[in-house]
Amino acid sequence: MSFFIFVRGNWPFLLAGFLFSLTSSYGQTFFISIFAGRIMTDFALTDGQWGMTYTVATTLSAILMVWGGALTDVMRSRTLSLIVMLGLAATCVAMFLNTSALVLVAVVLFLRFFGQGMCNHLAIVSMARWYVGNRGKALSIAGMGVALGTAALPVIFAAAMEVVPWRILWLISAAIIVLTIPFIQLLLRKERTPQSMAKETQATGMDNRHWTRSEVVTHPVFWLLLPALMGPPAWGTALFFQQVHLSEVKDWSLVGFTALFPLLAVVSVASSLVSGAVIDRVGGWRILPFFSVPSIALFIIMAQATTLVGAAVAIVLLGVGQGLMATLPGAFWSEFYGTRHIGSIKAAAGAAMVFGTAIGPGVSGWLIDLGIDFPAQMYGIAVYFLVAGVLAIWAVRMAAPRLPVSA
Repeated sequence: MSFFIFVRGNWPFLLAGFLFSLTSSYGQTFFISIFAGRIMTDFALTDGQWGMTYTVATTLSAILMVWGGALTDVMRSRTLSLIVMLGLAATCVAMFLNTSALVLVAVVLFLRFFGQGMCNHLAIVSMARWYVGNRGKALSIAGMGVALGTAALPVIFAAAMEVVPWRILWLISAAIIVLTIPFIQLLLRKERTPQSMAKETQATGMDNRHWTRSEVVTHPVFWLLLPALMGPPAWGTALFFQQVHLSEVKDWSLVGFTALFPLLAVVSVASSLVSGAVIDRVGGWRILPFFSVPSIALFIIMAQATTLVGAAVAIVLLGVGQGLMATLPGAFWSEFYGTRHIGSIKAAAGAAMVFGTAIGPGVSGWLIDLGIDFPAQMYGIAVYFLVAGVLAIWAVRMAAPRLPVSA
């Protein structure tokens, strides 16, 4: 099906997925880290204390995702999104009001859970369940929301923070989220349901059946794929989280480095569109063995870069990886394990990936305190992705003979 015909015929559902993804930005590291300096000053936190706060809160949100993510199997996206987005808006208001460092842990926890966790989960699961033959296209379109958020929100809010108190910006964020809710409710007024309509379009996985979450988490393919899936959230988050440190070590202007983020967004969108089309044509499992290649090159090049031109090359590779991340996981979980229980399966995988976003800042910060700067760490990160890629190839070789003919 032509891309434009597909979009024209399905635009309400695709736009809803895009808005879910965009709204997740308010709980993403690239947004929260904008306020790091103000937060540490107001709450009298050191870099290590702020990093630990972020790690603990994100870890707890990952645990909560195991339960919360499974709700997409029993609730309409229209209903669940109302709860999630109201929760995210309320958490933004809490950030505006809070003056306690202890309560800050809970605030960051729910920013991560409702934002990066559930909003992003809603986008991916809805697209993976509602579409089979055009799953890749749907996932790539939904993923553009995060790309737009990455490109626009840090620049806009960082500039606004020069003239507006940082707490007021969280209140503005809450208002934007609340204003988005009626649009999503309108777009999904004739929503496909997670049970009745989905049964008509369900696709089976390995052995031509639908796997339950308990079966998936005891299956070796799941565990072989997990390192590759946790890598981009863990070390990509660390890259954003340590951008001030990285700029200082490299003697780059922070403004100059963050000015590369629009380039990141453009490449991410292009990568997601291309990978989505390839997934629809040949299947996600066929490109999975190459998933870690951009990340390996990214960290080697960034480690060696001495100018912002070199950083730009690395950022392009980060964009390629983010585009793949937006489309590939949602596709191959459905291909390997079927779509009937995709919400709870993706919740388990999503929890692991959210946990990865807790590991990256914590580990990188700890190593920096030990005297190992982040550029030096990047060689070890590249080795991690190499090992993860080998494990992913092993997983594909195990799964491929058992996939249904349609895959």
